[in-house]
Amino acid sequence: MDEIGGIYQMIVRVGDHAFHFNLSVIGMTWIVIALLLFFGYMATRQRHILPHTLQVVGELIISQFYSLTESALGKEKAKIYAPLVVALFMFLLFSNWIGALPHMSEPTTDLNTTLGLGFMGFFLAHYAGIRSKGFKGYIKNYFEPIAFMMPMNLIGELAKVISISFRLFGNMMGGSIIILVVSYLTYSLVLPPFLYAFFSLFIGSIQAFVFTMLTIVYIAVQVE
Repeated sequence: MDEIGGIYQMIVRVGDHAFHFNLSVIGMTWIVIALLLFFGYMATRQRHILPHTLQVVGELIISQFYSLTESALGKEKAKIYAPLVVALFMFLLFSNWIGALPHMSEPTTDLNTTLGLGFMGFFLAHYAGIRSKGFKGYIKNYFEPIAFMMPMNLIGELAKVISISFRLFGNMMGGSIIILVVSYLTYSLVLPPFLYAFFSLFIGSIQAFVFTMLTIVYIAVQVE
């Protein structure tokens, strides 16, 4: 996890508006994508009946999340949404783990990244709801149990995006802050290496799993 505070920005002005792009986060995101592509290539490059280590890891992740998605959505819908669920988990896992490498930082410590993933899950869940129930059936849910509850139901759906995004952001950013403070207190001698491993690998894995499972649950709620 790199130090917090050094932000490299690119500012693009369109008329009277200025758009700020965090180059550090964008760069880390593309590094994560490159690592995922490399992992996928190495895991599938030489497939055998007796699989090698990377093939075992890849098959284990895919089979587990296909199983979880199938239990929540059913066999037919799992074929549609499980590939995206697996990709989401792998992206989050690598994004959270990359902070364990020297001079690297997690894209998930930026709120824009977690909000983007949250809104992706939000639109995916509602797309699944419309596809499953039809537009009329989908809209009808917002007026249940009584029509008066429609504004509250809308607020509840938007709150899911805020909740899932801020949970991931808060946990990863909190870990970065703790490591930064302890590093200054101990002069980076003893505890920080352990904390790097703990927050990046252990906590990062848990948060990736929780975020992915909540996304599956949100989709399941919409298609019921």
